[in-house]
Amino acid sequence: MDETGEKADVINANAEVTPMLEEAAVFCPAKCIAISKDPDQTTDQGMNHQQLTKIFEVGATSEPLDEIMSLVALIQPSFKPDRLRQLHDDVARLFTGTYPGFQTSTTRYHNLKHTISVALASARLLHGLHCSGQDITSHTLELALYSAYIHDIGLLTETSDKVVSGAIYINNHEERSIVFLKKYLAGSNVSQLFIQECASVIECTNIALTPQDIAFPSAESEMAGYIVGSADILAQMADRYYLERLPFLFQELKEGGVENRESPIGLIQDTTRFYHDIIIGRLEKSLSNVAQAMGIHFQKRWQINENLYYTNIEKNINYLKKILKICEDELDNLGTFLKRIPPP
Repeated sequence: MDETGEKADVINANAEVTPMLEEAAVFCPAKCIAISKDPDQTTDQGMNHQQLTKIFEVGATSEPLDEIMSLVALIQPSFKPDRLRQLHDDVARLFTGTYPGFQTSTTRYHNLKHTISVALASARLLHGLHCSGQDITSHTLELALYSAYIHDIGLLTETSDKVVSGAIYINNHEERSIVFLKKYLAGSNVSQLFIQECASVIECTNIALTPQDIAFPSAESEMAGYIVGSADILAQMADRYYLERLPFLFQELKEGGVENRESPIGLIQDTTRFYHDIIIGRLEKSLSNVAQAMGIHFQKRWQINENLYYTNIEKNINYLKKILKICEDELDNLGTFLKRIPPP
């Protein structure tokens, strides 16, 4: 992922996401309530900064899976969650090296936390679309959530691998994820069509591909693809540790042979341009602007008239612009303004 290589430029899709509505619509700031920097100051919903942060990161409990399951139940009350819970547990074991045949994850940017955050963002988009009147079937739910959980498994190493890091596979990790998906579901009672549909959904997380060029086997897989493709971008960009994690992304790109710069500074500098020039168009047009459903989700689920993803992204990008301005003559000092320590 470097700016010359599309793919490299693409994963660096993390800077800011301006809220987007229907094609010809204009985002109305009046409908958003800014999160105060004062942790004790409350919003119009009576929530302070810490409460909003908790809702954004995990939901009502301390486990994102609880929120994912709650949203699934709201969308499809008859949905049987056992397979999804098993998938969640298996993915956790895959990343932690306790799943047979796999080593512990070595990628600090594309880690387990990222995967779960994409699954949660996907569930939220599904719920927002459901609340807006879209028909979200159990099949669409499974397509989106299976694909969200498995989309980065291709960055893991098997016990037989001799490579130092799974980042070596970054240039084709979506294809490797699809290979794992086929093995994982082999012998189960899912159809070959379901596997083909999930494969097309995972391809939507490859920003080097235009979604309109992907051969979706069904309308449901196309919708799920747009959802997971959007969730992958939103979850990265809205992460409160996003800026601090950019050096991890740089390291992965470097190890994968798709980053020619000598330090993370160039990648950090390029983040805002990359977002404005590539990501906005991808979210708004290529992915059919399903990201706008996130605002509906927060309003219906939490009575929060604010899209917390867009708010967090705006804070990230504005802060990045600010420190780039401050350090424009001394870019090596950027690190002094990035003090948060990302969780593992």
